[in-house]
Amino acid sequence: MAMDVLNKVVPESETRPDISHDDGDRERFAHYVQKDKITESAVTGAPVIALCGKVWVPNRDPKKFPVCPECKEIYEEMTA
Repeated sequence: MAMDVLNKVVPESETRPDISHDDGDRERFAHYVQKDKITESAVTGAPVIALCGKVWVPNRDPKKFPVCPECKEIYEEMTA
């Protein structure tokens, strides 16, 4: 299924923003983010919010990391 499904808006009440900048578990994963937000971030430098709630400015190749299990679970629930 195409990633375009991620263009759904996730209500703020369902996100758990993590604005920490440590090397926690979320730093070791590639996260699911709305496509248009990735493009916007690349142009403006604005942070993005992953399905799991992680907030950051993307600056690395997500293909080099395993998919975040929280994002994957949320995505699968959205597409079920």
